Amino acid sequence: MAEVSTGGGGGSTGPWSAPREYAWIARMWVRSSLAYPMSFWMLTVSSALITLLDFVGLALMFHTVPALGGFDLREVALLYGASGIGIGVGDLVIGSVEQIGMHVRTGTLDSMLTRPVPLLVQVCADRFAIRRLGRITQALAVFGYGAWWVDWTPAKVGLAGVMLLASCLIFFSFFVAFSCIQFWTLDSTEFANAFTYGGNTMTQYPMTIFPREVLAGLTFLVPVAFVNWYPCLYLLDRPDPFGMPSWFAVLSPVVAALTLTVAGLAWRAGVRHYTSTGS
Repeated sequence: MAEVSTGGGGGSTGPWSAPREYAWIARMWVRSSLAYPMSFWMLTVSSALITLLDFVGLALMFHTVPALGGFDLREVALLYGASGIGIGVGDLVIGSVEQIGMHVRTGTLDSMLTRPVPLLVQVCADRFAIRRLGRITQALAVFGYGAWWVDWTPAKVGLAGVMLLASCLIFFSFFVAFSCIQFWTLDSTEFANAFTYGGNTMTQYPMTIFPREVLAGLTFLVPVAFVNWYPCLYLLDRPDPFGMPSWFAVLSPVVAALTLTVAGLAWRAGVRHYTSTGS
C-alpha cells in the first residue's frame, strides 16, 4: 500500500485558521441537527436528565451515610462538578476523535487527508453534537451548588478558573492520546473510554475512598487527579489526606501542558503510521 501523506493540513494559515475551520464544520452539523428541533431538544434534555440522575444517585447515598471518605455532599459536589465540566467540554469539542478507528476502517480518513484543513480539526469537528451541552449544564449546576459553600478569596477564584480550564485541557489530551491507539488496533474505543470517562468517574469521588497506590497512579501515571482533586483541596481549605505537597494545587496548568504535548506527539505518530485503506 502506498503511504498517505500525513500533512496536518494546508489551506489558510495563521493562529486562528484552525479554530475558524473547526467552527465552520461545527456550524454545519449544528444546522443539520436543528433541522429537526423536536428531536434536538428531546436529546438535549434527556442527556441532561440522565447525567443529573447520576448525581441524584450519589446524593441519595448521603441519606444513609454522613460523609464519603470524610467529605460531605457539598464537598463532593465541588469535585463532581469540576470533573463533569472538564469531561463535558472535552466530549462536546473533541469527543468525536474517538471515531478515528471508524474513519480508518471506512476509508473516510483518506478523503480527509486530501482536504486543505488540518486532519485533527476535521476529525474532532465531525458530527459535532450541540446536544451535549446538556451534560455541561448539569455539571455547572452541581459545581455551582458545591461552590456556594466555599469561603471564597481572590486567590481561590483565580485557582478555580485555572482548575476548570486545565480540567478541560487534560480531558482534551486524554481523548486524543488514547484514541490514537486506534491507528494500530482500529477498534479500541473502550480502551480510550477507560481513561476518559473512567477517569471522570473516579474523580467524581474523594480520593480518600481509594488506596494510596491508586492515588499515586492517578497523580504520576495518568494524572487525572489534577483535574479537580488537588485544586479542590485548596478551595475547601483541607490538607491533603495522603500528605502530598500543598503546591500540587497549582500544578494543573503544568500537567495540562504536559498531557497536551504527549497527545500531540501521539497524534503525529499515529498519522505517520497510517497507510491508505485502498478503498
